[in-house]
Amino acid sequence: MKCKLFIFSAPSGSGKTSIVRYLLDLGLNFEFSISATSRKPRDGEEDGIDYYFLSAADFREKITNNEFIEWEEVYTDHYYGTLRSEIERIRGKGNHVLFDVDVAGGLNLKRLYGDSAVSFFVKPPSVDVLRQRLKKRGTDSGEKIEMRIAKAELELEKSSHFDHIIINDDLEKACLAAEKIVRDIINE
Repeated sequence: MKCKLFIFSAPSGSGKTSIVRYLLDLGLNFEFSISATSRKPRDGEEDGIDYYFLSAADFREKITNNEFIEWEEVYTDHYYGTLRSEIERIRGKGNHVLFDVDVAGGLNLKRLYGDSAVSFFVKPPSVDVLRQRLKKRGTDSGEKIEMRIAKAELELEKSSHFDHIIINDDLEKACLAAEKIVRDIINE
């Protein structure tokens, strides 16, 4: 079996993390690629499970040492990236790699891995629905939500660059759509 990379990207609040968690619970031959970030953990997040939490200085040092396959400075001193060692660790076990990354990261991974990667864009039904989801989540200030919305509007324009688009207007349907595509690819 050739290990595939399944990349899920979306604007913040679109539901990609919920879909990724659903896929992980199916018991397929997946392992989640834990991203690194320099942001502070949110309530309930754990280092080495949700993210590898690094200081901005440590993140920049890893960039200098070429330890990232891809990375981005999303906001000033807020970095996100994929460690080379994480992909090597998962593929070394013979598992498919499952990513939950932002749009720029998803496009970079697809560009780097080509046909070994399958990219998914999780799209909210509208920008207004996305704004409501972000407010309901309650993790960001109004100003931060508007920054995320502005970024989302740019990211939505890139959806056509992904292999599959899943519109998340109903989470259960979106999860089932993702599952069908993933199972078809695994069973090829």
